[in-house]
Amino acid sequence: MHLVITAIAMLAFAANSILARMALGQDLIDPASYTLIRLASGALALSLMVWRPNGPLLPKAGSWISGLALITYAAAFSFAYLALDTGTGALILFATVQASMIGWALYKGDRPVPLEWAGLTIAFAALVWLVSPGVSAPDPLGAALMGVAGVAWGIYSLRGRGASNPLGATAGNFLRSVPAALLVFAVFFSGLHASPWGMVLAALSGVVTSAMGYAIWYQALRGLSSTQAAIVQLSVPALAAIGGVGLSGESLSLRFVASCALIIGGVAVAILAKQKRVSA
Repeated sequence: MHLVITAIAMLAFAANSILARMALGQDLIDPASYTLIRLASGALALSLMVWRPNGPLLPKAGSWISGLALITYAAAFSFAYLALDTGTGALILFATVQASMIGWALYKGDRPVPLEWAGLTIAFAALVWLVSPGVSAPDPLGAALMGVAGVAWGIYSLRGRGASNPLGATAGNFLRSVPAALLVFAVFFSGLHASPWGMVLAALSGVVTSAMGYAIWYQALRGLSSTQAAIVQLSVPALAAIGGVGLSGESLSLRFVASCALIIGGVAVAILAKQKRVSA
C-alpha cells in the first residue's frame, strides 16, 4: 500500500508539469491567471481539509516567508512553461531543487566525500549542457525562470522539514500565497485571458495535483527515509516527459534523454554516497 501511495504522489508531481504545459503551451490561459487559480483553488481545498468548527480563518501553522516562497515558485513555474517542453521544465525544476537543498547543506557545514562530489559534478555539468546554446537547447528565459522556481521550491521544502502539522502548514502557506498571487494577477492584467478549459486545467492542478498531491506526499513521507524521499522524486522528470509525449505530442531530443540520465544518475550517486557516509 505504501508503494502505491508514493507512486500516486510522484504521478501528481509530474501531472503538475503536464497540466501547466497543456494549458500554457496551447495559450488556453495566461500564466498570471493560471497561478492565481492554482493557488486559490488549492488553498480552498486544503482549508476544507483542515477546517475545524470555531477555528481561526487563517491557520496558525505555516508562515508568510513560506507563502512567499510558494508564490515565487508557482509564478515562475507558470511563466516558464510558456516556452519549455514538459519534461525539460520538470528536469530543470527538480535538478535546481536538489542543487539548492544540497547547497544549503554545504553552507551549514556538510562536507561531502569524493564520490558525492563526483555525482554532483556530473549532474551539474549535465544541467549546464542541457541549457547551453544549441539547436535543441531550451528557451534561455524559460530555463532561467524554472531555475528560480526550483530554488523557491527548495526553500519551501527546507522550511517545511519537521513541521509538526504538515497539512495545516501547507494550508496556511497556500492561503498566505494568495494575496501575492492577486498582485501578480494585477501587474499582468492587460495580458489576461482564460478559456474555460484553461481554467479547468488550472483548478485541477490546484485542487488535485497540488493540494491533494501534497497531502498524499506527506502520508508517503511517513514511511520513507530522507534519502528514499529524495531519490523517488528523481522519477518525476521522466514521468513528466512521458506525459508530454503522450498528451501533448512533444518529442524527446537525444540531448534531453542524455541530460536526464546524467542528472538523475549523478544526483542519485551523491545521495546514496551521503547516506552511506552518514550511516558510517
